[in-house]
Amino acid sequence: MSKSLEETLSELRDNIDFIDGEILKLINKRLGYVAEVGKAKLANKASIYRPEREREIISKLQALKEKADLKNLSLSSIEAIFYEIFAISRNLEAPQKVAFLGPIGSYTHQAAEDRFGPLSTYYALNNISAVFDALIQKNAKYGVVPLENNINGMVGETIDLLAQSEYKIISELTLPIHHSLASMCESLDSIKRIYSKDIAFGQCSKFLKDYSLSNVEQIYTNSTASAAKLAKEDKNGAAICSKIAAKLYELPIMFENIESNGKNKTRFIIVSDFENKPSSNSKTSAFATIKDFYETGGLLRLMQDFAFEGINLTKIDSRPISANGDFSFGFYIDFHGHRYDENVDRVFKKRKDELKWLGSYPNMDEKA
Repeated sequence: MSKSLEETLSELRDNIDFIDGEILKLINKRLGYVAEVGKAKLANKASIYRPEREREIISKLQALKEKADLKNLSLSSIEAIFYEIFAISRNLEAPQKVAFLGPIGSYTHQAAEDRFGPLSTYYALNNISAVFDALIQKNAKYGVVPLENNINGMVGETIDLLAQSEYKIISELTLPIHHSLASMCESLDSIKRIYSKDIAFGQCSKFLKDYSLSNVEQIYTNSTASAAKLAKEDKNGAAICSKIAAKLYELPIMFENIESNGKNKTRFIIVSDFENKPSSNSKTSAFATIKDFYETGGLLRLMQDFAFEGINLTKIDSRPISANGDFSFGFYIDFHGHRYDENVDRVFKKRKDELKWLGSYPNMDEKA
């Protein structure tokens, strides 16, 4: 006699409940070891957050997936699960204080929570300079700021502050920038006003046109997070905002991923006061000021120094140096390798007055 649907579901749920209990016991056991690691780190004044160690663990688990044919787990699922475990573990070792470019509910907030989890203490600050100030004043251990967008380019203020600061990039993460339409309205016909940043309306213009929302009143806000807050208070309002902003203000999402360009991504960096140890897959950022820039081939000679040492440059972006009061330019540079790799060290020694080290950290490039 075949089992009924209820009997089948009951049996499957019992198996799931048993596995959940085993997972809980194993996580608790893992956290016991984490607590011991935390004690050792604190006794030696070592940093709690070690991005290179976390990346090493993720790489081992991804290799295990391939070896053991864990077909029900994607690589992104493994990352999502274990970065959450890492965040909980760090807060067990010591409470984490994180400053980020606000407001609450912004994409930078989402990036910060992706790395540091819901248990950390967060400070939403009004500008990037304030994030660096929070680090200098020891009000936060970590700062999270945007570095570049694949459509709009580099964030000049972030580069300027890195070039002036002694704090280093210790980690990076790239988030796809997806917009949602969220509202308390039951139907699109009820929406009379849409709140968002001016740029977000442009990024979602095709959706607005396709769903006959182009003629609805558009109200510009200083952030998509504040748009969600205003829409929550407006019975005929809607917001173009991030998922985290909609969640924060308990605003139901009507449509997700409404942006016209689905490949919009922003690269965020985490800045702090310690250095990562060298690893097999490191990435380094630097800021170059070339003494012979106005001589023919000045920039080329710098690039040849890297090429001679077999170092792969992955980005070079010019930035005006306003402090000089003229038309001087510096160059933000990314390349493969760690600052203390022998070949990288030779370039820095040769260009000791021209290269400022901005940090070495796990390489998160998709093609790395």
